[in-house]
Order: sequence, then structure tokens, then C-alpha cells
Amino acid sequence: MCWSATADLVAGTGIAAIGVVCVARVRRFGDLPLAALPLLLGAHQIIESLVWRSGGGPGAATDAWAAIALPLLPLWVPLGVLLAEPAEVRKRLVVPLAAGLATAAVLSYCLATRTVTAEIRGHTVGYLLDLPRSPLIIAGYLLATVGALLLARDPALRLLGIVAGVGAVVCLLLWREEFVSTWCALAAVASVVLLVWVRRRPQPPAAPRVAVR
Repeated sequence: MCWSATADLVAGTGIAAIGVVCVARVRRFGDLPLAALPLLLGAHQIIESLVWRSGGGPGAATDAWAAIALPLLPLWVPLGVLLAEPAEVRKRLVVPLAAGLATAAVLSYCLATRTVTAEIRGHTVGYLLDLPRSPLIIAGYLLATVGALLLARDPALRLLGIVAGVGAVVCLLLWREEFVSTWCALAAVASVVLLVWVRRRPQPPAAPRVAVR
């Protein structure tokens, strides 16, 4: 989320461009979900620019924004980390992935059975959805996203986990005060970290050559 429709559109376009570069530089198939995350975040910002321009309320743009933010991200992130990390690390990533699956299932059910509404509040957008046991859902969401990154062996992914955790707290405080929405800045920083991660990934081992006589 950004502080205006224009800011969301500009930020989303820039973040999506980083995502294109990330995907183009992928050397391993297992790295693709995390490399494509900036594309998803960029699309998310662009969708919110439509929410701004519609004046909020329920609607297709609001539903699309909520579908990405709520059930998709807590599943996408831990699955992406698990696929990108080596086999010996994956056992400890099962818990964040299980938390993501459970959280995504509950949030998908809520989106399917209840109406999500957007409200324009000065320089922020608030999204209203009645969630049961919201503290438990938030805990599962954070375990799936931030937790999976912090449990990774790759230092760049652990850095991304720290950035996501600290940045989310700062953005949430500013957003709750209805001062200004800065989630797009967090998405931009996270996308740059992922670009660095993709560029530093080692080449996959070359296939052995077989001599033909």
C-alpha cells in the first residue's frame, strides 16, 4: 500500500520491473517462486491504485488485493523458501509451510464467505474483513512469512526476513495512526534484496558429458 493512487502505480511498476529482472536471471528452477515475488508485489501495488481510483468499497479490485495479501502470500513465501533451500535445511521449513497452508485455508474461507471492503482514510487505505481468532491468524501469517525467511540458511534470505519483520512493524504503526501508508517502500526494499539474492545464487552443476564414439 502507498499513500496515493499515483504512488501505488509508480511503485508497483518499478517493483514489477525488478521482478522481471529477477526472473530473467534465475539459474535454478527452485529459485523461480522467490524470484517472481517482486512481480506479485508489483501487481499488488498496481491493483491497489485501482482501489484508490474507485474510492474504496467492495469490488473486484478490493477482492484481488485481499486475495494476494491474505491467502496467497503466507503460502507463496514459505513454499518459495523451501524450494530454494538445500535438502538438509528443508526439514526445519516444514513448520512455516504448514502454518502457511493452515493460514491460507482459513483466510480463503473467510474471503469466500464474507465481504471485504476498502476504506480511503486520508493517505492510507483500510481493508475490513471479519476474521475469527485474528491473533492466531496473524501469528500463523508471521510464522509462515517472516519465520520461513529467518530459518533459511542463505544470509540474503535471512536479511530479507529481518527487513520484512522490522519493516512490517514500522509500516503497521504508521498505517494504524492513519498518518501515511509505506508498505510500498517495504515491498521495494524487499524486491531489491531478492534481486541481490538472485544475482548471487551459484550456477547449477553442469550435466556430465558423455563421450560418443
